[in-house]
Amino acid sequence: MVCLGNICRSPLAEGILQSKLDPEKYEVDSAGTGAYHVGNPPDPRSIAIANQFDIDIRSQRARQFHVLDFEKFDYIYAMDLQNYRNIVALAPDTESKNKVQLILEAALGQQSTSVPDPYYGGDDGFLQVYTLLDKACTAIAKKLV
Repeated sequence: MVCLGNICRSPLAEGILQSKLDPEKYEVDSAGTGAYHVGNPPDPRSIAIANQFDIDIRSQRARQFHVLDFEKFDYIYAMDLQNYRNIVALAPDTESKNKVQLILEAALGQQSTSVPDPYYGGDDGFLQVYTLLDKACTAIAKKLV
């Protein structure tokens, strides 16, 4: 799960998908294409909205996406088109590029649809993001299981 700073959207996506999969069988992680918040916990508003749905993301820490993530993960979901482009630009080969998808397109078939970045908005934006990601993660979990 990848967004820009790894403090709003991708931590929510990580927590939501983890809640839908067996941790013994699946590893879910998140990262940001930028290094702005490396080492920081998720945005308090992401923590709060996740908590409303009994998902605890407080222990997550932001990290930057790295080229080694192509080796470690089978699927890489970008929250928006710009982050998709940033990830693909790092891909060492076609196989790696093929692992990268826009999350809403891959999970729900919504062409070129981005998960909006709620960072500069109010709390209602975080609920909207949670709702979108919950639908997407439910679809991803069904495909995986």
